[in-house]
Amino acid sequence: MSFWENVDEELKFRGMERKELGAKAGFPESYISKGIARKSAPSTDLALKIAKALNVSVEFLITGKEPQKNSADVRLSPETKRLITKLNHLSPKQKQIIFDMADALAAK
Repeated sequence: MSFWENVDEELKFRGMERKELGAKAGFPESYISKGIARKSAPSTDLALKIAKALNVSVEFLITGKEPQKNSADVRLSPETKRLITKLNHLSPKQKQIIFDMADALAAK
């Protein structure tokens, strides 16, 4: 994935809108769409602002992976992120059903 596609995925994961990121990082939200369409990367300065606003490294936005510092500092896998994103959109009752299922599977 490209830099901007990684930004978009991180926004989805965080439940954040492009407009909100633009406001935090100081650029119009249209930069993301234009960047994806052009398959281009932002300036270094803008990349740093975006990474800071998303609380991720620039390397993560470029490669989709965080550099591993130690085992306690490992980032979530894309599959885990997808599950969390879906879980965040469920009702409390639906979440409890998922947790009960996970408990039952783990007990086997």
